[in-house]
Amino acid sequence: MGMKKRAGKSKTTAWRKPGYRRGKIDVTGDVQTLDIAYIGHRGDGIGWNNHEDGQDDAQGESKARYYVPYTVAGDTVRASVTGDRGNLVEIMTPGPDRISPLCPHFGSCGGCALQHLKQDAYIEWKQDVVVTALERQGLNNGVESLIDAHGTGRRRVTIHVEMSGYDVQAGFMRAKSRQLMAIDACPVLAPELSGCFQIARELGVALAGACRALDVQMTATSTGLDCNITGPGDLNYDQHVDLTTIAQKRELARLSVNGETVVEQRAPELIMGSSRNIVPPGGFLQATEMGEKTLSGLVVEHLGQAAHVADLFCGIGPFTLRLAHAAQVYAADSDASAIDALQRTANHSSGLKPISAVRRDLFSDPLTHLELNRFDAVVFDPPRAGAQKQVRELAQSTVGVVVAVSCDAASFARDARVLVEGGYSLVRVIPVDQFRWSAHVEIVGCFERR
Repeated sequence: MGMKKRAGKSKTTAWRKPGYRRGKIDVTGDVQTLDIAYIGHRGDGIGWNNHEDGQDDAQGESKARYYVPYTVAGDTVRASVTGDRGNLVEIMTPGPDRISPLCPHFGSCGGCALQHLKQDAYIEWKQDVVVTALERQGLNNGVESLIDAHGTGRRRVTIHVEMSGYDVQAGFMRAKSRQLMAIDACPVLAPELSGCFQIARELGVALAGACRALDVQMTATSTGLDCNITGPGDLNYDQHVDLTTIAQKRELARLSVNGETVVEQRAPELIMGSSRNIVPPGGFLQATEMGEKTLSGLVVEHLGQAAHVADLFCGIGPFTLRLAHAAQVYAADSDASAIDALQRTANHSSGLKPISAVRRDLFSDPLTHLELNRFDAVVFDPPRAGAQKQVRELAQSTVGVVVAVSCDAASFARDARVLVEGGYSLVRVIPVDQFRWSAHVEIVGCFERR
């Protein structure tokens, strides 16, 4: 459930950070005074109403618990409560781990969840999310210290754009809402994306007659910004010209619409190991450059002695291209554009052992244990839901070494239990933080067959 640290109270009787929770506050529910005991695994404070009549034990467990975003252990708050959910109305007494968030949009923007938490408490909470998930599956492995992989910031972003006539707004969605919040800057983004909201608005103006809303996906690459617009239909001649003009003025490496290139001034490249990978429009990659290097380094460290490796859910190949310096790699993913990009990069890279990039839906068609038995080692990095079917096959295989990379503690712990019950030892668990101030944590788990 997160850090169950019962924090003390300050002597402040009423407090509200200037500008905090800007925008309309939902007070349609029952306004109650709540004492926050700890932070749950999704980043919400969890507490009880100790100011109403009724029996209660020392931890408040006999009372109904409420989940209130943007609160910390030790806070006493007023919250508008509907069911078990609360919307923060006022901080009556701040907890000792509370700090002032650095972004003026915090509490309204649907992005960051934990800017208001002190750094040491934040690190402890994020590591405890992994510990708790493992314990729930009966796994009591020691979890190593959290690695900070934020680096210079996130190198990819999706910006929502809405057009009403020629009034164009660009930004992120409000917290727990489908309402757009227009913003000009975001502190978690890499410096290369500093002008992304202005670019998104310009693109919205150019397409104002084509649709009412669109998304602009931007990725900072080593050759410039790669931009993919999703939402509009077919472009007419004038819109094509306008988009080309914006791409040239803003020096975009490439501009695409719905995955189809409109103009490419330079191939958008990412350096992965010793290879130069041209990314597909809107393609998935790790959120930060340091995050990719950190996760890849841990994978190579544990699989470095293997001669024949399978990289499952490989994407565009950040692990494959590094592992291939020492091993033959079979790489599989359901994303055709990612597989094409990986094979193209492999074909044009020197000093690599053979790479076989295969399009395969590992959810519906996982590698069987018989297919897996030909590999010395396997790494898998599935989406948030995990890889249940593939893990069951791995548990029946003779593969000696497995590395699991995950962005969800619950699905990681569930899959880890299947491997342990299948005869593997979980020898290392390393949490990696590339999503600063969010409730997400990356995990690398290293398994060896007993």
